[in-house]
Amino acid sequence: MNKLNISWTQEKRNVTLWEIDVCPAAGQEDVVGRNLAIEARDLGLGEHLKIAAARGFLLQGEITREQADRAARSLLADTIVETYTVLEVCSAELSAPADDHGQLIHVLPKPGVMDPVALSTLQALQDMGIAVEQVSTLRKYWLSGGEPEQLRQLSQRLLFNDSIERIVPGPLQLQRIDIGRPYEFELKTVVLSSLDDEQLMQLSKLGQLYLTLPEMRTIQQHFVALGREPTDIELETVAQTWSEHCSHKTLAGRIAYSDENGTRQFENMLKETIFAATVKIRASLGQDDWCVKVFSDNAGIVKFDDDYHVVFKVETHNHPSAIEPYGGANTGIGGVIRDPMGTGLGAKPFCNTDVFCFARPDYDPTKLPPGVLHPRRVIKGVVSGVRDYGNRMGIPTVNGAVYFDDRYLGNPLVYCGNAGLLPIDKADKAPREGDWIVTIGGRTGRDGIHGATFSSAELTSESESISGGAVQIGNAVTEKMVLDVLLQAREENLYSAVTDCGAGGFSSAVGEMGESIGAEVWLERAPLKYEGLSYTEIWISEAQERMVFAVPPANLERMKALCAAEGVEASVIGQFVPTGLLRLLYDGQEVGCVSMEFLHAGRPPVVREANYAPPVLTDLSIPDLSREQCETALKQILSSLNVASKHWIIRQYDHEVQGGSAIKPLVGPQSNGPGDAAVVRPRVDSDRGVVISCGMNPCYGDLDPYHMAASAIDEAVRNAIAVGADPTRIAILDNFCWGNTERPETLGSLVRAALACHDVAIAWQTPFISGKDSLNNEFTWTEEGGTKQTIAIPPSLLISAMGQVDDVANCITMDLKEVGNPIYLIGETHAEFGGSHLARSLGLTGGQVPQVRLDSAHRVFQAMHAAIRAKTVRACHDLSEGGLAVALSEMSFAGQLGVSVDVESIANNSGLSPSEVLFSESNSRFLVEVDAQAESQFVEMLASASWYKLGTVADHERVQICSGEYRLIDVPWIELFKAWHQPLDW
Repeated sequence: MNKLNISWTQEKRNVTLWEIDVCPAAGQEDVVGRNLAIEARDLGLGEHLKIAAARGFLLQGEITREQADRAARSLLADTIVETYTVLEVCSAELSAPADDHGQLIHVLPKPGVMDPVALSTLQALQDMGIAVEQVSTLRKYWLSGGEPEQLRQLSQRLLFNDSIERIVPGPLQLQRIDIGRPYEFELKTVVLSSLDDEQLMQLSKLGQLYLTLPEMRTIQQHFVALGREPTDIELETVAQTWSEHCSHKTLAGRIAYSDENGTRQFENMLKETIFAATVKIRASLGQDDWCVKVFSDNAGIVKFDDDYHVVFKVETHNHPSAIEPYGGANTGIGGVIRDPMGTGLGAKPFCNTDVFCFARPDYDPTKLPPGVLHPRRVIKGVVSGVRDYGNRMGIPTVNGAVYFDDRYLGNPLVYCGNAGLLPIDKADKAPREGDWIVTIGGRTGRDGIHGATFSSAELTSESESISGGAVQIGNAVTEKMVLDVLLQAREENLYSAVTDCGAGGFSSAVGEMGESIGAEVWLERAPLKYEGLSYTEIWISEAQERMVFAVPPANLERMKALCAAEGVEASVIGQFVPTGLLRLLYDGQEVGCVSMEFLHAGRPPVVREANYAPPVLTDLSIPDLSREQCETALKQILSSLNVASKHWIIRQYDHEVQGGSAIKPLVGPQSNGPGDAAVVRPRVDSDRGVVISCGMNPCYGDLDPYHMAASAIDEAVRNAIAVGADPTRIAILDNFCWGNTERPETLGSLVRAALACHDVAIAWQTPFISGKDSLNNEFTWTEEGGTKQTIAIPPSLLISAMGQVDDVANCITMDLKEVGNPIYLIGETHAEFGGSHLARSLGLTGGQVPQVRLDSAHRVFQAMHAAIRAKTVRACHDLSEGGLAVALSEMSFAGQLGVSVDVESIANNSGLSPSEVLFSESNSRFLVEVDAQAESQFVEMLASASWYKLGTVADHERVQICSGEYRLIDVPWIELFKAWHQPLDW
């Protein structure tokens, strides 16, 4: 393992600090500088800015000029298209202006921030025999053509992020780049016993504990009963364990809920709604229960085939992504990958998912609240973070969504998911008495400290400066090596339990693993990135790429040998002991001792009131639209950000790696149609597949969170069914992102959504197997006049679905396939335009949101699956945002075939106007291209569901929709494709 710390007290050596700058060669365009100048103009930072950019490396060690030059020539620069400069730091030539560009700015990682490129460079240079001891990356910019204030704004908004980076104007004045100094041990206690309520809450906030007053009182009373004050590490341990992020205490709390139907008392709201639904479903399935573990491990587990289970987990990483988008999203996907790795005895990840919620990318930069990054910067950073981690891990990112609403300005939402494959005999785990506590993977640093408690609080304009340390930077290469070790060790049965080191760090991982036994931890044995970390920082750091194993003593040497063979560091940091205590030591001195019972069962229940009052909604009347108005509305909806193509994001992800992707996010002959769901073969030796889909529509939550939640479940399920999933084998996950639930009305809307989850799951026998919540998603700042402002996100419930198919060859996509095939609409259409795209395009508000008719929807789902399985269906697409007109357009341009349909039968049966039929967003509907040779069989199989024959796939290049003799839409599909494709064609 590389030695990362350098002692500067030893005998003086000939240590040199070299700077290597890499720039585009003569004749090559400076793409980075050009793109930054464009971004600056888009943000109103100057029309005439000129920016030149370079990347660089600082190499420290006993290195000669010749060795530094060899490093640049052989490793760091592509000499075909790049040129490099090698000089000692502080050399005047390094500060010379690039062409006619003036002011020089350096951007370097802050001390202690993970620098994955530097770590890889360090390893590579040492492999080359170059005696390098430290490496740091840097970026250089030369700026001209702007006023000083413009250049300052440019630096802050585009060139660096103050939470993880430092900016150095002008020449670098560095002598060395090592960080950290020896830690001087000092045991710290926190005086609690004498504090009053106000002082307790002040301690909670200033210490970034974010505990409630009853919780602080409980801790105070506990240690008074023990006759002593807590140490700092004990207080931090309790705070991590009791945080909203780790304990989900609001959803699991006692809630008195009131709505128009009366009052209901929940003793544990989550257990009595979502979890209760799964319990009832499993009981009704009896011997046919296909759930294995739900809500009890790092991810949900369901049966897949005779040899394997599949696991699925979706997490959020919202608050860190608001402060540092790349790092927050990067570690969000990295962290959720470790969840299946830490489920049972370790699943092999086979696909990723992601769903993002942002403010509009064209948001006026002059109206940004203090401390908020521009949405365009957030979008690019988040997408890059997920892309880099997933691609480098060799895991395909196959499904997702993006939702835009300006209420996500201060709190972007970043949902990341991962599914894994787990041998059926590896589902259970439990540490045993005497097992060693072994940590493998990344080293521990200050990155991520207070991440769990930070994510439980609301963001403010000061969050970046106060909680910058809560942001981590990931290193996918390290995690890939950890995965390789885990899979080999699992097959050799070298450990009895494993979990990931996520929120709360060792505190959470060891505390949870040892809950039923007890554990003793030797903190000084944890490998560190640099010197100077206190025992508490070691314990609660959320440094990435770490897993914790319970290893029987007889297997320890073999475990270490496996790690060494893969280049992964392994350390024994403690032992599981039958004491019922979590005992923490540093260099032999006890620094903390907390009973497992108090830690995991001592938290007082959250007691809250919640109420829901239905909003007073105005009637929403959709006017009859002319052909011109229908065509205009269709193009507007297709080009709206929440409908428009997300190909700019999708095409950055690797969908082919591992060789199992059967249906990808973009489908059709040109791979430019929006697929409904992904299909993956987790086993390359089997044709059995896993279907991954999602559903979400926050705008419905403004009008009715119950129907919003039901609609999200309906969308996720129908997306899965549309590609061939069996509705009797679909499992779902919930991810609640809400505002401040201390407000009764906000909590009331959440409870109402949870009630819908319960009702829909039971009606369709669709179990929830895992979930997560992220609360307090609000951003607060104070204006110059002293007025306090708050932006709260809309109620945002993501439903992720995991279905199964017997044979991926029988799955279908949404693109039209063959001229002459009939087109059918399955399901009923209703006048439900509340929150719809048509209403927004017409400037209308109010109205009823789409509802789910549970019984009829269930019949539709069963019939559609039977028809698809019988191979009577050539193409299938769900109807969601924008309704029938949008779905038909998408099928047309995805298949590059025309279509001619008549919606008069729907209008006559439903009593809706033709324009309402076109744009209604009613749930539980499918648009289907039927094999002309199997049409009669298809109709027979749909006997239990409502269906309408609309027309045919046409031998022309237009989307033609009429209602009887009235032509509603007649547009070339290429025009509709351009409207859909161009808005986010970055």
